[in-house]
Amino acid sequence: MAFSCSKVLATALFATLPVLASAQLTGNVSLTTNYKFRGQDQDTSKARAVKPALQGGFDYAFGESGFYVGNWNSSVDWLSGNSLESDVYGGYKFKAGDADLDLGVLTYIYPGNSNGNTTEVYGAATFGPLTARYSHTLSKDYFAYAGPGFKGRNTGYLNLAFAHEVAPKITLKASVGFTRFGGDITAPNFMDYSVGGAYDFGSGVSLGAAVAGASKKEFFGPVNKSRVIVTLTKVL
Repeated sequence: MAFSCSKVLATALFATLPVLASAQLTGNVSLTTNYKFRGQDQDTSKARAVKPALQGGFDYAFGESGFYVGNWNSSVDWLSGNSLESDVYGGYKFKAGDADLDLGVLTYIYPGNSNGNTTEVYGAATFGPLTARYSHTLSKDYFAYAGPGFKGRNTGYLNLAFAHEVAPKITLKASVGFTRFGGDITAPNFMDYSVGGAYDFGSGVSLGAAVAGASKKEFFGPVNKSRVIVTLTKVL
């Protein structure tokens, strides 16, 4: 059910919106030393600091209409029988005064084990270098936190992010997030953070580094420590 929600949205957008001359398809590929999602390690198979992940995806913007769809993928190792996260999303961007707004639906798909599949609706507002984004879980469970037969629906996640170019080609980035569990999940609510920056080499190539972690580390034991994460990205 979670997968079909985003798939139907993407199909509807492609079928009903005209292909405009200004429509744009972009892609990206990255290699990172450690993939953390909301402060949590996405490779729990080992406790070392460097656990490389290959990532990449594409975005398609329907010209000046504001509508877009996309897909993003990453290697993972935290869910039995599965080694891939594949995200499918679609939404609408528009302006309201000085704010840039973004509303959409996103499904996280784990092809080898559908127990982790999770669908969220999200809304974001950007004012200059500041972005506030809230995501709310629609699917029955939230990344299999509650376990088979239990629910994680209505889990919420709020993220506040800052990004500002402090010198030519150098951007400072920082974010803090808060997860509030819903449904049958009994794990304690927690905060996550990331502080770092990125250097733009030009031609779509950038190198980022950040310290990332969370206030609660015991979900996956010693593997879930704060880490320095380095990411090389190429925008296509």
